[in-house]
Amino acid sequence: MPIIYGTNRLAPVSRLVPMPTLRLSQVLFSQGFGTRRECDGLIIGGHVAVAGATVDDPDVPVDTAGLVFSVDGTPWPYHAQALIALHKPAGYECSQKPSNHPSVMTLLPSPLRTRGVQPVGRLDADTTGLLLLTDDGALIHRLTSPKRHVPKVYQARCAEPITDAQLARLLQGVTLVDDPRPVRAQAAQRLDTHLLSLTLTEGKYHQVKRMLAAAGNHVVALHRSHFGALALPAELTPGRWCWVAGAQAVVQS
Repeated sequence: MPIIYGTNRLAPVSRLVPMPTLRLSQVLFSQGFGTRRECDGLIIGGHVAVAGATVDDPDVPVDTAGLVFSVDGTPWPYHAQALIALHKPAGYECSQKPSNHPSVMTLLPSPLRTRGVQPVGRLDADTTGLLLLTDDGALIHRLTSPKRHVPKVYQARCAEPITDAQLARLLQGVTLVDDPRPVRAQAAQRLDTHLLSLTLTEGKYHQVKRMLAAAGNHVVALHRSHFGALALPAELTPGRWCWVAGAQAVVQS
C-alpha cells in the first residue's frame, strides 16, 4: 500500500486512478519543491532518494503510482493534487494576506505553500478545528457550493444556558440581519448546559455566531469537528496536518 505523511506518522492511502510516469525533476516541481532549476539542483546534489536509493539524475523516469520519495531524508508521497486536513488552532487567519494574526499557511511546510494549496472555506481567527486545504480548484467549488449542501459540524460553547426554545429556533430557522430568508440548522443537539453541536449545510459569514445571537445566546468558543464525511482525526493535535485520501473521504456519493 502507498503511504501518506504529514503528522509524524504514516497512514495508508488508496490508489484511485492510474498515475503517469514522469521525470524525477518533474515530480519534484509538481510537488512544490522549487523552480525547475532548483529541483534539478536538489537531485544533482544528492538530496533526493527513491525507494531508499539516492538518485542524482533529474531525467530518471519515475512511476508516480504509489510513489514516496524523500528529500533530505523526509518522506513525501506523490499527489497529483493535494488535499490535506489541518487542525486549526485559535489565533490564525485563513488568508494568504492576514490582517491581525498569522496565516494558517505558516503552519504548512514549504512544498505545500509553493504548490498553492488554499483553504476550503474559512474559519474565523478564534475558531478551532478541521480545516481542509487543496490546490484543486474544482474540488474547492464542489465542497463550498451552496448547491452541494455539504454538512459541517460545529461545537459551540455559549455564554448562557442553551434552552429548548433556542434549539427549536435554530432548527426552524432564524433570520439574519443581511438575509431575509430564514437560516436553519440541519441538526442541533445540546451536549451540556452551555455546549451545543450544530450541523450546517451553508457557509455564510460568521454563520454559527450570528445564528446563536439571533436565537438569543452568544458564542464564546467555536470548534469544527466534521467537514462532510470527514471527522477531525483524534490524534491530530492543534497546528498539525495530514494528507486526506481523496475527495471521496469528504463527500461520499
